Amino acid sequence: MEKRFIFIFFVLFSFSVKAQYSFTGHVDNEEWHNNVYLSIIEDYRKISGVYFEQIIAKVTTDSLGYFRFTGNQLENDNRIYRIHVDNCFESEQNQNHFYGHCDESKEVIFIAKNNDTIVFPISFEQQIFCDIKSTNQKAKAFVKIDSLREEMKFAFSEFRSEANRKLNTKKWFKTLQDFGQHLNEPLAELYIYSFLSDRGNDLHNHYLEDIKNNDYYEDLLTRLETQYPSSSYTKQYKAELNSDKYIVNGTSDSGFKLNYLLYFLLVVSLSFNLWFWFSKKKNKPNTITKAKEQLTKQEQNILSLLLEEKSNKEIADSLFISLSTVKTHVNNIYKKLNVQSRDQIKSLFNN
Repeated sequence: MEKRFIFIFFVLFSFSVKAQYSFTGHVDNEEWHNNVYLSIIEDYRKISGVYFEQIIAKVTTDSLGYFRFTGNQLENDNRIYRIHVDNCFESEQNQNHFYGHCDESKEVIFIAKNNDTIVFPISFEQQIFCDIKSTNQKAKAFVKIDSLREEMKFAFSEFRSEANRKLNTKKWFKTLQDFGQHLNEPLAELYIYSFLSDRGNDLHNHYLEDIKNNDYYEDLLTRLETQYPSSSYTKQYKAELNSDKYIVNGTSDSGFKLNYLLYFLLVVSLSFNLWFWFSKKKNKPNTITKAKEQLTKQEQNILSLLLEEKSNKEIADSLFISLSTVKTHVNNIYKKLNVQSRDQIKSLFNN
């Protein structure tokens, strides 16, 4: 009864605030840290993951685990957003927390605009998100697509033969495209496109064949340019489509101009990588010094012994501490230095 009252209160309060968005939900505080993050996804190749540059707001859950994002700074047109929770520490954000990955995280991807009200169900579990309640019917599009993709995975795994794979590839490729068009939302189609055209996906080869003769991709570009003429999604899709067409056909709409553009981008990329490498090499001594300053005095002692290739038992004997204490300190050193092994420690300090 109490949870139902809070749910109704959030909905009524959200509608009473003009031109503001309101995203509310619930997190199990015993399972997750009480920080909840809201991100805007401007690169549809980075839909899933944890990226520091995408985060636009952070809130803390209350004692019952409820959270609420509100304000009026979002785009007035539909955009792709992510809400996520994780069990990584913010103190690690310069290491692995916001490098696109966190081992323990949960997210929901949705479509929204500045004046939308969305209430997520009383759980932060993906299978429950079909119960999303929103003033924007497009908010559920990604959940529907993910549900269809689960059916596809089952179809591929039912019979693991080459013949079955080919048949399913052709069938599900068309099924996903048609489903995206049926949703009548180009952003949802981009979500499907990013999956079908992913170079790490088994469907990628079929995609390269499909763009040779299928008008679907040009039609999608037209829909994007009509509905989202100035968005980063449209510009990114147009560039990728021209590039992929050039790969399969050897030509593009831009002719030789695309060649020059590719050469220019290659030169810029190489120049940036060289600059980044020299900067990283120059700043490495400072980085190592700062890394060591994170360690306690005892951890620094153990680090010195690790660099001397001492075993845990030898370290315990040298410092007159238990073997379990040594293991705890070693694990803490790994976390603070963002390494996974002794070899990585030696590489960090010996180079």
